[in-house]
Amino acid sequence: MNKKRRASIQSIHNKLDELRDQIEILQNEEQDAYNNLPESLQDSERGIQMNTAIDALEMAYGSIEEAMASLEEAIE
Repeated sequence: MNKKRRASIQSIHNKLDELRDQIEILQNEEQDAYNNLPESLQDSERGIQMNTAIDALEMAYGSIEEAMASLEEAIE
């Protein structure tokens, strides 16, 4: 692989790293909001929706990490 393509892949990797960090922040904020709900509301529809969002953000985070690992492998 030439330097130009390697640099392009590194740029994409860096952007994914930033997005992963943003997702982590949002997930932590949503988790904190859920944890601050009274227990009676945690089992409500709203609480269930919050948990679903937390799980989805966790999956997105993991997917980005997988993509980053693949990009790292490509430039080795």
